Amino acid sequence: MSTVVESVDVAVPVRTAYNQWTQFEQFPHFMGGVESIRQVTDDMTHWTVEIGGVRREFDAKITEQHPDERVSWTTLDGPKHAGVVTFHRLDETHTRVTVQMDIEPSGVAETVGDKVGIIDRQVKNDVKKFKEYIESRGGNETGAWRGDIDRPTP
Repeated sequence: MSTVVESVDVAVPVRTAYNQWTQFEQFPHFMGGVESIRQVTDDMTHWTVEIGGVRREFDAKITEQHPDERVSWTTLDGPKHAGVVTFHRLDETHTRVTVQMDIEPSGVAETVGDKVGIIDRQVKNDVKKFKEYIESRGGNETGAWRGDIDRPTP
């Protein structure tokens, strides 16, 4: 299993950065390889991705979500990964967005891609593209979901 951590400072308030991140169906605008995401329920998304010529579909469950603080998820099928995105207020108009993902490659192509750093570079590029995406919108998010999802109790 590999862990990828990447941060970016965006020139928008924490509320704006968080609100945009909750618009999962907009992810194809800044995430490479993501063809589509469908929000099935408040805590369930269905993803279609194509990376390195390999097309996959899978479901991911949001395991914790708190406005302006964090969004955590885990996949339920398909490629195994889990992660958290945190939002840190730097000042009134700047936010640090940090993405941490634990990824377990499946298959030869994904394992090789992980070993040569393709997954790490993809996450770094996606975080940079999120910055460009939200800042190019003049600080106007495409929507928001401000609901809370508490971490499941063991």
